[in-house]
Amino acid sequence: MPYWKNRWVLVTGGCGFIGSHVVEKLIELGAKVRVADNLSQGEVSCLEKVKKKIEFKNIELTNIDKATKVCKGMDVVMHLAAKVGGIGYNIAHPGEMFYKNVVLNTTIMEAARLAGVERFLTVSSACVYPRFCTIPTPEEEGFKDDPDPSNFGYGWSKRVAEIQARSYNREYKDFKIAIARPYNCYGPRDDFDLNTCHVIPALIHKVEEGQNPLIVRGTGEETRAFIYVEDFAEGVILLTERYPESDPVNIGTTEEIKIKDLAYLIVELSGKKIAVQFDTSKPSGQPRRNADVRKAKEKIGFEARTPLKEGIARTIEWYRKKL
Repeated sequence: MPYWKNRWVLVTGGCGFIGSHVVEKLIELGAKVRVADNLSQGEVSCLEKVKKKIEFKNIELTNIDKATKVCKGMDVVMHLAAKVGGIGYNIAHPGEMFYKNVVLNTTIMEAARLAGVERFLTVSSACVYPRFCTIPTPEEEGFKDDPDPSNFGYGWSKRVAEIQARSYNREYKDFKIAIARPYNCYGPRDDFDLNTCHVIPALIHKVEEGQNPLIVRGTGEETRAFIYVEDFAEGVILLTERYPESDPVNIGTTEEIKIKDLAYLIVELSGKKIAVQFDTSKPSGQPRRNADVRKAKEKIGFEARTPLKEGIARTIEWYRKKL
């Protein structure tokens, strides 16, 4: 990808789960990378492999003056910083999720514009989609009804980010903006804190600590399509390069699985003998979630490559080394 050679790229949230993988790939492509992160949801150690090849700024990105300063001199800003959490956290804190993400998103995009940045990546979310959407879900349904109640505040904050991108695209013609709608991402360096994490790291954490039976929230009948983090990083880099049109693109995979089958798969790959039980008193979240990925293939030539079984095996291996 000659586009990235010697370009200065700012990655917000670059010490986080997804951001650190994006940073590593950008370095491989020859980019010059600055990372801006307040370390609230990541660690500098996530960038151990490339720490001597990047600039790191510990900064609070909701301050417009500081954010504008850190964007100065950049050709591209890839905005991956976000306040995130699992289903339980999202249900309990919709106001916090909305406020913190809206402030963060609006500040960084405006800062990048003020600093004269040429290109910007807005990371939206599959959480923008309504509870009962078409499966696989096309991008056109991103503003249909409300987001699913289990992601209400977060989903609306990401819709606001998309509206900002579209508004800026109309007014500021030299400021090119890409919009990614990622689906459930997982892999090494994910958040494994049971108070905030998503389903795959939560199940791996419980299995590895020896929980028996393994308790799974909800009925287990809901489905998801999970994309491996390295595939996702490749997808957003391609999107930023090839389609900065303020037009949302799903970044996901078509490999859909029921949560109950996911739990059994993680137990199988762990090599442990553990029973699985479902706590139906807990909410299950959106009944089905799977992306229509035709636009990603058509516009940027992207297809996820890592099968779920392989990706989970790698994640378990990484988690065991980390313990």
